[in-house]
Amino acid sequence: MPTETKTVENYVEKPKTLAELRADLVGGKVKAADLAARYYDRIAEVNPRLNVYLSLSKERALAQAARVDALAAKGDPLPPLAGVPVGVKDVLVMKGAPATAGSKILKGYQPPYDATAVSKLEAAGAVLLGKLNCDEFAMGSSNENSAYGPVRNPVDTERVPGGSSGGSAAAVAANMAVASLGTDTGGSIRQPASFCGVVGVLPTYGRVSRYGLIAFASSLDRVGPFAGNVRDAATLLGVIAGHDPKDATSSPAPVPDFAAESDKPVEGLRVGVPAEYFAEGLDAEVRANIEKGIAGLKAAGCTVKPVSLPHTRYAIPTYYLVATAEASANLARFDGVRYGYRSPASETLAGLYKNSREEGFGAEVKRRILLGTYALSAGYYDAYYRKAQQVRRLLAEEFLRVFADVDAIVTPTAPTAAFKLGEKTGDPLAMYLADIYTVTASLAGICGVTVPCGATAAGLPVGMQVLAAHLKEGTAFRVARAVEAAQI
Repeated sequence: MPTETKTVENYVEKPKTLAELRADLVGGKVKAADLAARYYDRIAEVNPRLNVYLSLSKERALAQAARVDALAAKGDPLPPLAGVPVGVKDVLVMKGAPATAGSKILKGYQPPYDATAVSKLEAAGAVLLGKLNCDEFAMGSSNENSAYGPVRNPVDTERVPGGSSGGSAAAVAANMAVASLGTDTGGSIRQPASFCGVVGVLPTYGRVSRYGLIAFASSLDRVGPFAGNVRDAATLLGVIAGHDPKDATSSPAPVPDFAAESDKPVEGLRVGVPAEYFAEGLDAEVRANIEKGIAGLKAAGCTVKPVSLPHTRYAIPTYYLVATAEASANLARFDGVRYGYRSPASETLAGLYKNSREEGFGAEVKRRILLGTYALSAGYYDAYYRKAQQVRRLLAEEFLRVFADVDAIVTPTAPTAAFKLGEKTGDPLAMYLADIYTVTASLAGICGVTVPCGATAAGLPVGMQVLAAHLKEGTAFRVARAVEAAQI
């Protein structure tokens, strides 16, 4: 007869769905405390190789697991994420845990409060394992910009996991958490989910509170979940979504049952395929897998039709003007005075500001601050930032026109599978182009899901991006679930 330890090991080696975990906890087949302990063992085994976790919150996690076990022992109803081990991207604050945002300038900072998404997870019973590595201040497409070293892709450790939420994607892919939280500004959930072969969700802007998120670009930043399958991702979004009076941009729209929405059949749905996302630069193997996924949607009863989004060609320059301008403003607060890194080599206040920022920020963050400051400067504001905002409006209106004719849009999530570590670090423009299929939805404020859709001959995952109109996450989940079913 297998020992209890062996049984708990199996939960990590062969992860279960949220529904299966919940059933086992209710039925007494596993204890939340044992499950958390086994995940910490797994982290100890694997993290030295992948560099996924920056810090662990064992005391808090085990206390939460004990509360879940006490409820289960009494036969009380369990909350929806009872005992589920979850990792949190290090740009979201957790009381008592370091919040570095992957930057030297915030080393040692421990916030006195929880981000709203974090507190909602814990209120739903989740066990928060620790903080996950990311590109510095969420600026990057490869997770090579972290001040604490790059994350490695669990599928191939010589390759990047994607960014900036590389740690969040790799944690789920490497079974170092059942689920995780990430953030997406221009593709930072969707692209790493694609590279690591997991499900990632971009909620509608305002669907999930940004309170407690260390800001990169406030009009673009969004918090969303990673999971091993679509239904679990839908469940997680249902927990963290909803209005929050602490976030002025938080939507008051009611939150539907996303998991139930994902269960609905897709027969009769109209799915658009934009020609602009299948043009030059798309890897042939990625294209072939996405085309198979589209064929699967047809077989499931979807009506597939060509659509056009011609302003897509302007998305990258538009994004990198808007995002860097907002980053320049948001990161002005990191000055070496109030918290975080302070340069010891300063004799004047101006010198303190200059040296703390010079020594505390990494190269990519400095590049984006300079780009954004330039775009906002006198004489250039109208030519760059204002023009970018005008193009952004055109992109958003273009999506609205297309969604009048289709229920969802499907595209590749990224133009290639995961690239090798160091391959693009010397060419910022090539790195920025890794987000060419994701920045459009970010600028438009719409929602989307990336779902695994086959693999290359080398075994590298390929992701399909499913986009839907504002507040139509349920539709995106339905289509993504059909794509997922076709892969099984």
